[in-house]
Amino acid sequence: MTPFQLIKSDLSRQTGCYSNKLLIKNLLNSNRSFKYIFWWRLTNSNRLVTRIFARYMHTRLSIKYQIQIPKEAKIGAGLNLGHATGIVISPSVEIGINCNISQFVNIGSNHGKAALIGDNVYIGPMVCIVENVVIGNNVTIGAGSIVVKNIEQDSTAVGNPCRIVHKNDPARYIKNQYYA
Repeated sequence: MTPFQLIKSDLSRQTGCYSNKLLIKNLLNSNRSFKYIFWWRLTNSNRLVTRIFARYMHTRLSIKYQIQIPKEAKIGAGLNLGHATGIVISPSVEIGINCNISQFVNIGSNHGKAALIGDNVYIGPMVCIVENVVIGNNVTIGAGSIVVKNIEQDSTAVGNPCRIVHKNDPARYIKNQYYA
């Protein structure tokens, strides 16, 4: 997908629809989440001028909002950053479509490869996902969890260390899903 198609899917996830007027409104108003995602997506643009300006804006907003998502991170369509502050993601992460990432989330690795996260995953506030774990599709990870082991699909997991608590209505917080 092109960066613009990804931007369109991200805005649709956050607002429930897409229009050029809505795009401009969200860039000019205080939608920190969309503003950050917009410039982050454009850091991989094919156009040199766009890419250079986007990298400048991405760096500026990374400092302002305390979000570190490197341009090398592979994140699918429909990304939603909850409150858009205090997020740190490793460049080696792979995230599927329709992912919600809340405030103060860390996804990283000390030994190379970070997590592989499936589609329709909700990551609650203050979650740490450590090392090369696999998180399946349709998963909810509760606030304050420390994920050090794989989480199977269609489940809700919480705690330190994170463990599956039930399989009822997983990913229930994923609204306005984008379908590829």
